[in-house]
Amino acid sequence: MNIFVSSLNFKAKKEDLFDLFAPFGEVTSARIIINRNTHRSKGYGFVEMPNDEEAQAAIQALNGSEHFERTINVAVANERVND
Repeated sequence: MNIFVSSLNFKAKKEDLFDLFAPFGEVTSARIIINRNTHRSKGYGFVEMPNDEEAQAAIQALNGSEHFERTINVAVANERVND
């Protein structure tokens, strides 16, 4: 399952996302989206977890929680549509 995480602290790194979700199960990838021009975080990212039950547990537990002094939003990511 692909999970969308927003309202991240701009100092958060992909390792921080990985560590945040790892207690809930296997994490296959974690990434922070970076602005191409400034090379700074855009404040959101994605986490992939292969087990849907573990991913749902992570979403339920982490949505609305505090991470690096920010309240984060965690939800199932929408499918990407290529135009």
